[in-house]
Amino acid sequence: MSRANHGATIVLAEHDPAWTSAFSIEAASVAATLGDALLALHHVGSTAIVGIRAKPVIDMLAVVTDVSRLDAMPNVLAGLGYEAKGEFGIPGRRYFRKDSEAGVRTHQIHAFGEGSREIQRHVDFRDYLRAHPVDARAYEALKLDLAVQCNGDMELYGDGKTMFIRDIERRAALWRRVTP
Repeated sequence: MSRANHGATIVLAEHDPAWTSAFSIEAASVAATLGDALLALHHVGSTAIVGIRAKPVIDMLAVVTDVSRLDAMPNVLAGLGYEAKGEFGIPGRRYFRKDSEAGVRTHQIHAFGEGSREIQRHVDFRDYLRAHPVDARAYEALKLDLAVQCNGDMELYGDGKTMFIRDIERRAALWRRVTP
């Protein structure tokens, strides 16, 4: 990641119930555009967790038949306003981002091929925090502290969340095994 945003404010908005419908509306457009390359689309990230503050960016996890299909059509989502960024630091991922006309990030798509362990990791993280509000609030508190401490440095902000996220991922994987 670049430190180009250093000094910009990291905004964490109160949870907005409209984020769910914003996901659904965008998901319909993405699904129509990707067609049979898309197997599933999940709302992930903090906007998918009711009751906690989040950067107001809708994160979507796209499960595709094979990421090579996306590579063969890199501009497929450009008509919806997305910029293709390749793996963007995560092997096996295809990352797309969409900004408003004012240049503010509104949506992100993290696409993984069917069978990628990243899919379950993201879904488990979301589902665990939805089911464990105390941990969700602890995550929110950490993000609020980091937003102030990091002075707009998104890389530092992301790095600051890593240990907490890894701990929740570990707990989420165990929880998934015992939860019907």
